[in-house]
Amino acid sequence: MDRRSFLQSTAAVGLSGVARSAAGAEDEADDAGAAATSVSRDVIWDLHCHFSGVPGDTVVDRAAKILEYADRMGVQRLVFFMGWPWSQRPTPEDFRRQNDQVLEALAEWPERLLGFAYLSGHYPEESLKEIERCIANGPMVGIKLWVARKCSDAALDPIIARCGELNAAIYQHTWLKTQGNYEGESTPMDLAVLANRHPTVPIICGHTGGDWTRGIRAVRASKNVSVGIGGSEPTAGFVEMAVRELGAERVIYGSDAGGRSFSTQLAKVYGADVADSEKRLILGQNLRRMLTPILEAKGIPT
Repeated sequence: MDRRSFLQSTAAVGLSGVARSAAGAEDEADDAGAAATSVSRDVIWDLHCHFSGVPGDTVVDRAAKILEYADRMGVQRLVFFMGWPWSQRPTPEDFRRQNDQVLEALAEWPERLLGFAYLSGHYPEESLKEIERCIANGPMVGIKLWVARKCSDAALDPIIARCGELNAAIYQHTWLKTQGNYEGESTPMDLAVLANRHPTVPIICGHTGGDWTRGIRAVRASKNVSVGIGGSEPTAGFVEMAVRELGAERVIYGSDAGGRSFSTQLAKVYGADVADSEKRLILGQNLRRMLTPILEAKGIPT
């Protein structure tokens, strides 16, 4: 079996047969593969995609390659944010340039791709202008905040409030690094502080903080916070704990492609010991529901 076939089978069976002996595993793998196929017939929307990790001289070339991989794995809609190359502390000129790159890709595949505007908490006024350009008066449907300024800082409040008015999704990167976070990098605890100041605005906790056992607990009481499960290893128990502690309606699939593969990230969901109905919510229904108001307002099919 070549590498590509292995990765495809891994996603289909949710790693169910990897650690088992050959004896008796074939029937279990067939059952798991059938279950994954049944779930994957429903919509799969990927919350978290970049133009990195694939060849191409332009973002359009790179998006085409990522779509090629997405087609193999049955992913119908992909959210892109940040251009190429990106920067952790972008100036207004930087994030405008990167958003222009995303807009270029959206124009090529309007039926497949969705865009979030990349902003910086260091520049709240310029970020508000970018929300007007890209979301209020453009095709984008959400925002991405990375590491420039901790999201617990009240300077971000006007950005969050404006997104709430537009029904724009808010994706905030969070992490808990053992060696210490980047300067200005938010934790799930920072996000809970922000969310509690804006209790009616839906917000997504990116990566669930990396250390997902702590991240899930940190946002558990913030009912307006969903967790994005993309961008970490497909560790057993992640999705199960998120569903148990938050409810399946607050868990959203994303891959972090091309930094991560679709197969490993889908395996988190396909291999989870949760109901198929909960897997469907996670794989696409939750994100679709969150974005439906703004998509309908823009006339974008859901």
